[in-house]
Amino acid sequence: MYDLATRKHALRLLGGGRSLNSVSKETGISRAAIRSWRVRIEPLPRLNQSQPCTSPTDRAAYSYLLGLYLGDGCISSHPKGGHYLRIACADAWPGLIEECRAAILAVRPADKVYVLQRQGCVNVTSYGRHWPCLFPQHGPGKKHERRIVLEGWQQEIVDAHPWEFLRGLIHSDGCRVTNWTVRNGKRYEYPRYFFTNKSDDIRKLCTDTLAKVGVRWTVLARGSDPLNVSIARKDCVALMDAHIGPKY
Repeated sequence: MYDLATRKHALRLLGGGRSLNSVSKETGISRAAIRSWRVRIEPLPRLNQSQPCTSPTDRAAYSYLLGLYLGDGCISSHPKGGHYLRIACADAWPGLIEECRAAILAVRPADKVYVLQRQGCVNVTSYGRHWPCLFPQHGPGKKHERRIVLEGWQQEIVDAHPWEFLRGLIHSDGCRVTNWTVRNGKRYEYPRYFFTNKSDDIRKLCTDTLAKVGVRWTVLARGSDPLNVSIARKDCVALMDAHIGPKY
């Protein structure tokens, strides 16, 4: 095992324009090890085994994180035990990345969170034992190819914190845009929200929750597929702005 300072030194040499071969020869570190550090240089967090599988510590944060997970999240197992929760967040929204980190820490304060850079995005990642318990929608294959149903305790949390859930969905697979049209030679602009997801079940979770908070919505098809949930009525957009707002 190499300490963090050694890892960072090798990456600094690479960043200065040195080749992988030359850095390996100078430091005596294998090329495979240096190559792996380009993805992650921090040591793997130790698995927290001190806490049993319990309900979320912060239910509002969990509702938000559930929305993020259903949109852009996944869970994978580690060969030595434990699981990774990964939420993909675009580089364009640094505020979203920080909110995601904060939500994970609020839900599981004893588990560590780190950020892995990918091309055009980051994976906000946490390593722990209980992520499959907290997100029982985890399973093999893509979400839109399997049934997605909330457990009773999850639905209770969403019912108590609907706006946090919707905010997570919009922050993952949604957006706020400005549309325009021309009437009588004059240009009119108006904002609207979209939520786009291939899963019929996840879209229904979104629209059911929108209905509960008094937001009216329509479905816009992409080709023959009704993948887009649209919120365009002025009063409903104002309500969404008050509770969600654009990404940042």
